[in-house]
Amino acid sequence: MYLHTIITIRETFFFNQMRVEHDITSSPISDFLIADKYTFEVGGKKKKQKQIQDAAQGYVVKDDIETGYGNIIPLWQFGLTY
Repeated sequence: MYLHTIITIRETFFFNQMRVEHDITSSPISDFLIADKYTFEVGGKKKKQKQIQDAAQGYVVKDDIETGYGNIIPLWQFGLTY
């Protein structure tokens, strides 16, 4: 039960932050598709890039990390979007 709750909180936070300025849909390969162009997979610090490997513009949003690198973005940074 606990793991499912954490997953839901992460994805809800990301969705709520991004929906203010962007059109968000579900992605056929990942968690979210924004503006029909950017694919986002949301997870914990151990989340891999497997689900977005076929995405032209795919990003992994990780919780429990302080800094990003490459196409990996810390979840907390989405709290600064507005």
